[in-house]
Amino acid sequence: MDADTALPPDDVLAQVVDVHCHPTDSPTPGDQMDALKIKVCAMATQAHDQSKVRKLAETYPDKVIPCFGWHPWFSHFISLSDRPVSKEEHYRAVLLSDESSDAYTDAFNQVVKWLPEPTPLSSLLSELRTNLTAFPNSLLGEVGLDRSFRIPFQPYGTPPPRRLSPLTVPVEHQIALVEAQIDLAVGLGRSISFHSVKAQNITVDFLDRMKKKHGRDWLKVNIDLHSCGLSAETWTRVEKLHPNAYISLSQLINQRSPAHESLIRACSPTRILAESDYHDISSTTKYTWNIVATIASLRGWRVEERWDAIELEKPEAEWGVVRRLQQNWQAFVSGSAEIAPRETKAESHRSRRLNAAAYTADEDWDSEGSAEIVYPAATG
Repeated sequence: MDADTALPPDDVLAQVVDVHCHPTDSPTPGDQMDALKIKVCAMATQAHDQSKVRKLAETYPDKVIPCFGWHPWFSHFISLSDRPVSKEEHYRAVLLSDESSDAYTDAFNQVVKWLPEPTPLSSLLSELRTNLTAFPNSLLGEVGLDRSFRIPFQPYGTPPPRRLSPLTVPVEHQIALVEAQIDLAVGLGRSISFHSVKAQNITVDFLDRMKKKHGRDWLKVNIDLHSCGLSAETWTRVEKLHPNAYISLSQLINQRSPAHESLIRACSPTRILAESDYHDISSTTKYTWNIVATIASLRGWRVEERWDAIELEKPEAEWGVVRRLQQNWQAFVSGSAEIAPRETKAESHRSRRLNAAAYTADEDWDSEGSAEIVYPAATG
């Protein structure tokens, strides 16, 4: 469903949550925020936008759920060392190895000129704790793992197109950063918006390890694999092993590939959410609603045309897509998988029947063909 879908009445839109977007990556005019009907989860990604997300949430507390954290695209900015290190020493240790070719070394010498002084992990975690504590409704995000991105030759904020260097951030460094952030989130009871690109198996292993590491505390938070690119088969396994795992889908990312259809059909009706993953608040509503309509079509759920007492009195079997996604969101932010809604046996059977002929076992479009996302200016 690539074309825009007509928006529903405002009272229906008011029940919709865009669970992952980047409104602070662009100017956010007050009139557009005032006109916003849906709620949005505003993601932070690096040093400069943590305060922007905080200010947006303070200004529009009824419309913005603030999300704080460091995106893997900026993970090389973080020093894991307990001792002070120079800029050159830090980036050389993260981005080069003894086996690095001359081409990689030449690229490093160009890139390191504009890279910022490294931020100690301890400083990041201190700020993160302050922000998450200040907002009881906040989430950890955007954090995660990405094996596809390459560091650009020009500074972040340079207008596209930017040339990409061959330099990447080792997944071990990314894991150390995201694990430290998740450890903090689990301790504070904050759920997580998780980015995973070209990291399907690594992500699955990471979730399994977090479950083992945190035990029952792991079930006190929920984790959303945003713009999820896992194969339907892999997601089905994750869903069974992790009752606190959800997926959210976006038009802009997931509809690049037909794999999203089998994923939507395979997912439990109680573990699916909708997002825009967009950087401009003026378009988050339409992109979120487009994927809501796609979910409704693929799941065979009706789309509500009003939100009144008659609609709210309908039995669960007659709920429309907005009511179902609203209930999923409320379960997600409850912070406890133990009280999350469970699908009935009939719903479970229907989920598997819808998906039975839809997916191929090893499908993983995200790992094989996803293009780099280029947000304007700040995010890169």
